[in-house]
Amino acid sequence: MNERGVVNVLFLENLLLAFTSLLTNKMRSLLTMLGIIIGIGSVIAIVTVGNSLTNSITSEMSDMGANNITVGIQQRESEDESYESGMRFAGLNNYKVPTDEDMITGDMIRELIDEFPDKIEGVSVDTSLGEAKVESGRNYANIELIGVSPGYFKANNVKVTAGKELSSKAYEDGKGVCIVSDRFVSNMFDGDNDKAIGHEVEIELNGGGHKYYVFTIVGIYEYESQGFSMTSEKDIQTPIYIPLNTALSKNHKKGFYSFTVITAPGIDSDEFALDVKGFMNRYYHNNRNFTITTFSLASMVSAMTSMLGTVSTAISVIAAISLVVGGIGVMNIMLVSISERTKEIGTRKALGATNGSIRAQFIMEAIALCLVGGVLGIIVGILGGAAGAKAMGYAASPSPGSIVAALLFSMAVGVFFGFYPANKAAKMNPIDALRYE
Repeated sequence: MNERGVVNVLFLENLLLAFTSLLTNKMRSLLTMLGIIIGIGSVIAIVTVGNSLTNSITSEMSDMGANNITVGIQQRESEDESYESGMRFAGLNNYKVPTDEDMITGDMIRELIDEFPDKIEGVSVDTSLGEAKVESGRNYANIELIGVSPGYFKANNVKVTAGKELSSKAYEDGKGVCIVSDRFVSNMFDGDNDKAIGHEVEIELNGGGHKYYVFTIVGIYEYESQGFSMTSEKDIQTPIYIPLNTALSKNHKKGFYSFTVITAPGIDSDEFALDVKGFMNRYYHNNRNFTITTFSLASMVSAMTSMLGTVSTAISVIAAISLVVGGIGVMNIMLVSISERTKEIGTRKALGATNGSIRAQFIMEAIALCLVGGVLGIIVGILGGAAGAKAMGYAASPSPGSIVAALLFSMAVGVFFGFYPANKAAKMNPIDALRYE
């Protein structure tokens, strides 16, 4: 048999001896592995919950339009602002109200689209006409009347579930049509979509006067709650969407404070945001009060993902401290095992076993102990992480990388904490070992 074959035989023998030793002292082995199980299980559970939270937030942000770029006007820093101890104080007296000349115009937006036709998939612009309480007999619904551009629904992930979206002709002509929420239909039409579509809605905006409009319902969208609200379900205010030109003709606005750019697939929104900012600021070069700023949701997603990853890593490191405790337990039990098997060690050395083979035997036992503990810890961690993610309302997302890393780390703990006892066994004098009682 060649040298490689001998090594393989010795490895298999040591592996068999290691598992035989574990099975011989089941309870002691289980108690020794407990620290490893808790450490590995804690780390995997924390990483699983962290991944689940990160994936859920990333998915929600993507639904909101992670590659969208928000473009808006921002007040320039004033020369009158005072500085003290490195901090800037821009008092309330420095705040300036944008005039019509400071606003972003439709022409600016159209020229931006013409400048980057391959990078812009669409643009979302909206303007509010005001709020109202729509009433019909005993039924009522609180609404906000909002004029929107064609790209608004995609940019804000608004899903029309019945009827149809606003047509191109409606956007161009400014027709008196609208899209209402399913909650509006529930309040005003007892949830009957067929009854709602084609029905005229009479709206008198809060404040009365001449702000009285009539719109025909052509579509119904799914309203998504914006978070916790103390308002009852029936009293929650939902938007009614009308064509942007219709809204502009009624409120006589000449511009916008902001708009959203929907980037084309494959475009880096962070980099493109700088291009948009540079282009739009051409119009504000001589504006002493305002400038253009851009914001990409992708940068926010990246920052949030990084922050959650850092928190998960920090907590995992703390949880991993229990692995050190588990490793000390492995070292302790290996020293006890060597003390109990002194005669066995002496006999093996008397029969010709080398220091290296004795050392390998006991290191293998420590690795086997930690390996089994690591596997059990992984199972506990996956189950615990899945339960934690489910309790928080997220889909469980175990990390294959962390599972492999945990397994390798548990084996490394076995080698590290098993080396000293194994080395001690290897250096025993066979005569002294055979005399040991």
